[in-house]
Amino acid sequence: MLEPDYPIETARLSLRPFTLDDLGPYHALHRLPEVARYLYNAPLDREQASVALAAKASRTVVHDEGDRLDLAVMLTETEAMIGEVNLMFRSREHARGEVGFVLDPAFHGRGFATEAAREMLRLGFDGLDLHRIIGRCDGRNSSSARVLERLGMRREAHLVENEFVKGEWTDELEYAMLKREWRALSAGA
Repeated sequence: MLEPDYPIETARLSLRPFTLDDLGPYHALHRLPEVARYLYNAPLDREQASVALAAKASRTVVHDEGDRLDLAVMLTETEAMIGEVNLMFRSREHARGEVGFVLDPAFHGRGFATEAAREMLRLGFDGLDLHRIIGRCDGRNSSSARVLERLGMRREAHLVENEFVKGEWTDELEYAMLKREWRALSAGA
């Protein structure tokens, strides 16, 4: 089981559970077409954002496979919400998880997604004792692919036209890291 001590602090960020009071910034982020472009959903209206936020606010601990953490990414300097990260516990038998992230485009290119996602890897490997964590992204999403590479994950697959999303066939990239690779990277940091 994983019950992190919140907030999780990094050099520039604070990661914390969502609250219903986050509706304004959460909706502001998820209504943007450029944010939804590579996600399964279309931009969210306020009601859809409220429903999604309520679900995310309940995901603060991991008890078993299928559970996930959804955390707000807060910029420490201004206390503004600039995105979200998540960690999904995919399989107990195979000790496998998945990391994900969404960042406000106004904050792209500054290493914030990498900084936040690195904490999700730490929680997965050190907190849940996972053997393997993957990260997936749309094949056209070069920004997310670069984040996964900066985390030290290796690209293991380029699945060609494997999903039909928003009326078109899309490619998917899959990256992965093993616990021993995480430990080697952490020891060198």
